[in-house]
Amino acid sequence: MNQKQHGLFSLPVIVGALGFFVDVYDLLLFGIIRKPSLSSLGLSPDQVFTQGETILSIQMFGLLTGGILWGILGDKKGRLSVLFGSILLYSLANIANGMVATVGQYSIMRFIAGIGLAGELGASITLVSELLPKEKRGIAAAMIAGFGIFGAVSAFFVSQQFDWRICYYIGGAMGLLLLALRVSIFESGLFNEVKKMQVQRGNFLMLFNKKERFYRYVRCVLIGLPAWYVIGVLVTFSDKFADAFGIKGIDPGKAIMFLYLGIAFGDITVGLISNWLQSRKKALYIFYAITVFFVLLYFFQQNGTADHLYLICGGLGFGTGFSVVYITMSAEQFGTNLRATAAISIPNMVRGALPLIILLFQGLRWLTGDFVTGGWLTGIIIMLPAIAAAFYTKETFGKDMNFIEE
Repeated sequence: MNQKQHGLFSLPVIVGALGFFVDVYDLLLFGIIRKPSLSSLGLSPDQVFTQGETILSIQMFGLLTGGILWGILGDKKGRLSVLFGSILLYSLANIANGMVATVGQYSIMRFIAGIGLAGELGASITLVSELLPKEKRGIAAAMIAGFGIFGAVSAFFVSQQFDWRICYYIGGAMGLLLLALRVSIFESGLFNEVKKMQVQRGNFLMLFNKKERFYRYVRCVLIGLPAWYVIGVLVTFSDKFADAFGIKGIDPGKAIMFLYLGIAFGDITVGLISNWLQSRKKALYIFYAITVFFVLLYFFQQNGTADHLYLICGGLGFGTGFSVVYITMSAEQFGTNLRATAAISIPNMVRGALPLIILLFQGLRWLTGDFVTGGWLTGIIIMLPAIAAAFYTKETFGKDMNFIEE
């Protein structure tokens, strides 16, 4: 294998980082420009909130659908096919997003964009995990995720300078430019070896036809859910929580920017800690604890300041840096013939669970009659199963990736 293909600063790592940068820019852009874009389509402030919840849920359902489709394709046709196809689809969809005239068109385009966005991170981490030596793959995955997260920060600053439609055009153009860089990347050697074998590849049903493998898959999904509780509930609707806390002047786009700036540093830090401790699980527990600490700070603020809330969002982001660990663990948990199917679909199952998390949040705030109480009860219900799932998941640090699922 070419030496340039398996170093920490190899082309697959660099292009993976740039790809995830554009992925996050496009994924979070709706949350950042939700208010101005929906207002410009003629919606009232109440409709901006309710339709925003609906469109976000539709986008996440697209991610769920795409996670399954790209995962299967990644094991049947190769990791590179996903990297090329997914970025092309979401780039074109985001350009089309800048042309919508109705909420219905907006919803359809966010669904299609969601399908495209589903393939990027899982395919990059799968490819890098198979190309790099085992002692480097955790740090490489952290580098991809850490740099990529700055896409959210860029999305915020772009939204401050340009009309919301132009923001979508910029995201689509960046994605199309990336396609030229992808041409120089080689396919995974492990995948090429398995392709020659008489084994099933990319059979999504294999994740469910064996009890141990099914439990392995479900645990990986549960471990990631707290990240999207933080992103999709606490921070996306931070302006609504701020009203309940007596805090004025909160811009959800700015809150998302602080969150993802924190995630960027969290992703890099958790990768280094995982390598230092030689354990994915210990690093995960540490960052779970950080997340819980900042969730408590979030709910215990009353009559605070906007700057204080933004800093807490940054802390929530740092704790949510555990995301890169569970995605890396997902790639390491499954054999080469099912690795892309698992590693691409798992983070998108987590993202796709956001509509269910929002429904839970809606139900609890209706039952309790209180926005804030519904928020922290949702957090408890999401966090406890995640901790239990992490406890029963096997350690994968340093695991040999050259195996298959029977």
